Amino acid sequence: MPLQELNGQTPLQAARTPNLDALAAVSTIGSVQVTPLEMYPGSDAANMALLGYNPSEYYTGRGPVEAAAMDIVLNQEDVAFRCSLITASTDKLIDYSSGHISTEEAHELVTLAQQELCSPQQTLYPGISYRHILTWRGGSANVTTQAPHENMGVALEAILPQGDYADELIDFIRRSQSLLNDHPINVRRRAAGLAPANTLWPWSPGKTPIMRPFQQIRGCTGALVGAVDVVKGLGKLCGLNVLTVPGATGYFDTDYSAKARYAIEASRTNEFVWIHVEAPDEAGHAGSAEEKVKAIEAIDREIVGPLVSHFTGSDWRLIVVPDHMTPVSTTKHGYGPVPFLFYDSQKPTHNSNVLFDESVHVKPMVMVPRGEYLMEMLFA
Repeated sequence: MPLQELNGQTPLQAARTPNLDALAAVSTIGSVQVTPLEMYPGSDAANMALLGYNPSEYYTGRGPVEAAAMDIVLNQEDVAFRCSLITASTDKLIDYSSGHISTEEAHELVTLAQQELCSPQQTLYPGISYRHILTWRGGSANVTTQAPHENMGVALEAILPQGDYADELIDFIRRSQSLLNDHPINVRRRAAGLAPANTLWPWSPGKTPIMRPFQQIRGCTGALVGAVDVVKGLGKLCGLNVLTVPGATGYFDTDYSAKARYAIEASRTNEFVWIHVEAPDEAGHAGSAEEKVKAIEAIDREIVGPLVSHFTGSDWRLIVVPDHMTPVSTTKHGYGPVPFLFYDSQKPTHNSNVLFDESVHVKPMVMVPRGEYLMEMLFA
């Protein structure tokens, strides 16, 4: 969305992106509705679609996808929830990430919660920073939960779970507040002016989706370069080679250059490489136009530029696309299409005055109605 602080431009329009601009002049620039409009445009369903899997058919919830990233094995009776460490007051959700709490601090809190809060059928698995997993043997996925990053400043009573076993989940949330609020870690964090991690919030439950292997569908091997569990889980569920990239954090401080280097190296043994960068989404949730512009510029400079330099002269194709919108002005995921760029070294187009930005929605060269169709274009 256009921002007054960017002189009426969107962050993508305001960012300096010479590499993407050069590609746009020889690429198909279109508009794509990544996630079906009847579904919430979360990173889980959206990236599932971009990998070529119809989320209306395969999506079961974010919990089991992130459980797969952590190599948590679920049986048919297990339901997995994403369980976030959040900051809450007595009546409101304040911060979805507890100020991006350190993994070390989070592990101590989650380990204590496992000991004190979980029933014999429940297990808490510590993850990275504020992102964790709760599994519940014999639990139900037929419960409505709310994503913390979509509800900052909202009254807790308005977003508590509803449906099967909702009372048990609400009790879990309330007891986590009593257990964690005055923990020494949170006492220290408050003293340092940091957000306390004082509440565990289970959301987006589901059972493990059965996804047909990517190699079986496309006839080639694939690799994933990413940092956040939701994309790593999708990679593992569809059989991609999930790479661990030192310095890749899923936040503003991620090592963009390392992602490009690992992607280029992965391309030597894989015909398909998926590079995921979380920073622009985090900047949207933080309401920071400055960080979003910086992230887009870093992607252009440290990922797109090196890829173009390496593959020029080769037979290669590239798609650049956001998995969803996260406007700075709303700090929430938004419904609606996003722009995409498709470059084919063997069939370059010749455009004049065409840019890879939101202006494409006015008169797109191509309008793609479903995200999974982009993968068909890539492999056509």
